[in-house]
Amino acid sequence: MEKQLSTCHQNILPYIHNTPVISSNYFNKITGAKIFFKCENFQKTGSFKVRGALNALKHLTDSKRLNSVVTHSSGNFAQALALAAHKFGIQSYIVMPRNAPKVKKEGVLEYGGVIIECEPTLYDRERTARRICLEKGATLVHPSNDLNIILGQATSCKELLEVHPNLDYVLTPVGGGGLVAGTIIAVKYYGKSTCRVIGGEPFQVDDAYRSLRNGAIESNSSTNTIADGLKTNLGEVNFPIIRDGIEMIVRVTEDEIVKAMRLVWERMKIIIEPSSAVAVAVLTKKKKLFHEKKIGVILSGGNIDVDDLLYRLHQNSIPRQEAKNERGLNNERNR
Repeated sequence: MEKQLSTCHQNILPYIHNTPVISSNYFNKITGAKIFFKCENFQKTGSFKVRGALNALKHLTDSKRLNSVVTHSSGNFAQALALAAHKFGIQSYIVMPRNAPKVKKEGVLEYGGVIIECEPTLYDRERTARRICLEKGATLVHPSNDLNIILGQATSCKELLEVHPNLDYVLTPVGGGGLVAGTIIAVKYYGKSTCRVIGGEPFQVDDAYRSLRNGAIESNSSTNTIADGLKTNLGEVNFPIIRDGIEMIVRVTEDEIVKAMRLVWERMKIIIEPSSAVAVAVLTKKKKLFHEKKIGVILSGGNIDVDDLLYRLHQNSIPRQEAKNERGLNNERNR
């Protein structure tokens, strides 16, 4: 598989950015570690997912390239496939939940993708994508459960390890499993033998954590998380890679995700989306584990709907402020 990964990287290099790896004195100080952030928020389409999309389309047969492609995504892979298809002159149909971020929908349209909205459940996404395949004769490109996708996503960590080969841990968020599976493959062939991969997942959508615990792929009964890119489940292709190669999955709260995102915004002066912040939240939550280690963190993307996110953050703060005011009023009454 090492040769496949190397060939994949060479194939997509003309179309992607070799994104920067940056450090932060602040994060080094609060963790006692040396942290290296791989900034896929600076990638084309604003996330790592264009890597996998390009590799998947590179492997389509000529006959399939004459037709169209379809995928389902809450946003980042939607944009990635739309751009990749545009590069290769292929029409793309993108099934997106109706509540997907506006900025991600706009990106799909900008790259020439046709959006088909559906209800915000994985069942509706998959059912709608199958319908489009039948109606349009389109080829389904799964956003994460495909080896060509996984190898494409692995190139992000490969680039990181080419700059910093002596990492002790690499941290990634976990959604559909393509990035973390690819990271495991890259660490196996390009990292030192003791390097380990740790995934981060919101408590609200902890299907990967439960899948590893129970030994079978689990799903989520609800998807109420600010990390909109992590609402999908693992698949039969990436699950064995993750099961056999991951060190652990750390679950984080919504407050921890928001705090991590704010820290990156304020201290590093770069924009990451909530899904990216999940990996940063793991970093700050497990500081003792990472003390005096060299850590790579994949900042998976930076696509945010600013108006929507600020509104949600404001709404989350209102109950706390009201509670604080109520406590203050009660204290006055009790004097």
